[in-house]
Amino acid sequence: MRIDRSVVAKLTRKQRRSRSRERGVALITALVLLLLLSGLVTAMVYSLRSDLMMNGYYRNFRGSFYAADSGLNVVREDFNNKLDAMVQAVSGTLALNTAPLSATDGGAATVKSYINSTYGSSYTLAGTGATSTAANSWPESFLIDTTQTVFTLAPNGCSLSGGTGGTGAPGTCAAPIGNPTLYTYIYNYQLTSIGTSQNNEKTTLTDEGQLKFVINLTPNGTTTTNTSFAAWGMFIDQQSICNGSTLVPGTINGPVFTNGSWNFGVSSTKYVFTDTVGSAGAKAGYDFGAVGGSCDQVTGVSDTQGGTTIAPTFQKGFKEGQNTIPLPTNSLNQEQAVIDGTGTASGSVTNSALNASVKNVSGTAYPTGGATSGVYLPYSVNASTGARTFTGGGIYVEGSADIKLQLGATSTQQVYKITQGGNITTITVDTGANTTTISDSSHSAITISGVPMNNNASPATPGTSLYVDGAVTSLTGPGEGVASIQDGTALTITANGNLTVTGDLIYKTPPVDSSDNLITGNNKGQVLGLFTANGNVVLNDTQKNSSGSFDGNLEIDASIAAIASGGTGGLVNTGASLNYLKIVGGRIQNTIQNINTSTRDVFFDKRFAGSFAPPFFPSTTVTTTTTPTSDTAIPTSPSFSRTRWINKSTVY
Repeated sequence: MRIDRSVVAKLTRKQRRSRSRERGVALITALVLLLLLSGLVTAMVYSLRSDLMMNGYYRNFRGSFYAADSGLNVVREDFNNKLDAMVQAVSGTLALNTAPLSATDGGAATVKSYINSTYGSSYTLAGTGATSTAANSWPESFLIDTTQTVFTLAPNGCSLSGGTGGTGAPGTCAAPIGNPTLYTYIYNYQLTSIGTSQNNEKTTLTDEGQLKFVINLTPNGTTTTNTSFAAWGMFIDQQSICNGSTLVPGTINGPVFTNGSWNFGVSSTKYVFTDTVGSAGAKAGYDFGAVGGSCDQVTGVSDTQGGTTIAPTFQKGFKEGQNTIPLPTNSLNQEQAVIDGTGTASGSVTNSALNASVKNVSGTAYPTGGATSGVYLPYSVNASTGARTFTGGGIYVEGSADIKLQLGATSTQQVYKITQGGNITTITVDTGANTTTISDSSHSAITISGVPMNNNASPATPGTSLYVDGAVTSLTGPGEGVASIQDGTALTITANGNLTVTGDLIYKTPPVDSSDNLITGNNKGQVLGLFTANGNVVLNDTQKNSSGSFDGNLEIDASIAAIASGGTGGLVNTGASLNYLKIVGGRIQNTIQNINTSTRDVFFDKRFAGSFAPPFFPSTTVTTTTTPTSDTAIPTSPSFSRTRWINKSTVY
C-alpha cells in the first residue's frame, strides 16, 4: 500500500496545533484545588479556634466556680479548727464552773475576725506532691467577701448538761453551776466566697446555715462514783509484777483493771483489749521468758528485748498508776436485801431480824435460835383473811444446797428448785401475775401476792437476791444448751462459801452476738450475777449433751464475782478438763486460778457499761484524782446544717 506523504504531514501539523491550545490546563486545575483546600483549612482553623475559646472560657468559668465552692468548704472547716484551738488553749487550766469558750458570744467574734483576716484577700490552695509542678497545680484562687461574713452565737445557742444547771438548759453558759460535763454551742453563719480562675473569670457563692460545736469536759479534782463490779469485763485484785505468770493472750472485751500490775508474755496470739485497761501498779511486766529472756518492768504500752516485741493492742488506752479499787468486805448487803429489797446492812443480819421477816412454806418463822437448813421467803400473813404478801427482795436458804434454775410454764415465770438432803423446795416467781408460789417435798404449794423487789431502783422493779448461808454445792440449768434464765428475771445468787457451777446457765434471749455486739431488741431485763465473798466460784461440769455423753462444753451467762477485801477467791476448775468455756458477762476475782480449759470465750455484756447490773450485786466507790483546780475540755467533730446556698453569678 502506498501512503501519501503530503496527507500525513497535514495531519501532524493539525495535531500539533490542537495540543498547543490545551497547554496550562493542569496548572489551573491544581491552583483551583489548592485554593479550595486553603479555604477549607482556614475555615477549620477558625472553627477550632472558636471551640477552643469557648471551651477555655467554660473551663475557666468552672474553675472559678470550684474555687469559690472550695473556699466555702475550707472556711467552714476552719471554723471548727479555730474553735478547737481556742478550747485547747485553755484545756487543763479551765477553772471549775467556767465555760470553755467565751461566756458572752462563744468566741464568735474572734472566729469571725480570724476568718476575715485569713481569707479576706486572694487565697490560693497549695497542691501537694514531690515536685514544684504538683505543688502549684491548682492556679485558681478565692477570697471571702468580708462585708458579708456572719458568725454569731445563735439566740440561746449555748447549753450545758450535767452539774446542777440542768440537762440541756439553754443560755446558761455564762454562769454554769455544779461543774457541767458537756457544753453545746450553736452558731449562725453566712459566708460569701468569690472564686477566680487563671483568666480572671469569677463566680460568687453564698452559704448560710448553723454550726453545732460540742465540748465534753472531764472534771478534774477528786471525784467519786458508786460503781457495780459488773461494770468490769475483767477485774483482778492481786497481780504482782513479773511474778512468773502472764495474762492469757487473745481478745479481751470490756473494761479491765487490776489493783496490781498486768503481766504480758510472748505469744503467737496477740493481746487485743477492746475497752479501757488500767492498773494501780505504775508499771507493767513484759515477760520474754518464752524466748529465753527476762521480765522487764516498763511504764508504757510495749517493750522489745532481743529482737522480740510484746505490743498489746489497747483500743481505748492503757492507764497505769491509778487509784486502787476498794473491795467488798462481806456479803451482808446481799443477805439484808432478802429482807428489805434494799440491802444496806450496817452489820450482821441477826436471827431476830430473820425471825421477824422470813417464813418457810408452812408459815413458820426463822428460829431466833438459828437453823441448820431450810428455805425461807419474806412475806406477811393477814391475821383476818390469811392473805400472804411478799415483803422483801429475795430467797433465804439456810445451809448448803443444790440449786437448779429453769423457765416456767409461761413467759413470765422463773422457777427455782432448791435441794437440801432429801427435801426439794420449788419456788416459782411470776412477774406477769405478780405472784410467788412455794412448795416442798412435804407441803403443797402456797401462793403469795407479789414478787421479790429491788427497791434500790427508781421506781422499784422485780429483782431477786438468792442468798445461801452456806455453799452452793451445785448450780445448773435443765441441761446443756438449754435456756434457764427467763426474760425479765433479774437475779443475784450469793453463797457464804464456794459457789459451784455444774451445768449451763443460759439466758433465754441472748443480749450479745458472737462478736460481742449488743443485739437490738434483746435487752429483756434478763440478768444474772454470781457472788461469793468467802470462797471460789468453782467449775465442775457434770452435764451431758443430747447424745448422753460428756463433751466438756460449759456456758455461763452471768457476771461472776469471787472477791472480798483480803480474800483469795477466784474462778477455778476442780472437775474434768473443759473443752470450751463461754462466759457472757464478766469475771471479777481476787486471784487468777486454773480454769483447766482448752478454749474460752469471755464476752462482756455491754449492757453493764451503763448503770445496768444484776440486782444487789457488789459495788464499790471509784475515786478519780487529778489536778484539783481545773477541767479538761475535749471538743468533738462539728455538725453543719446548711439552710441556704446561692450562686450569685447565675442569671435566671
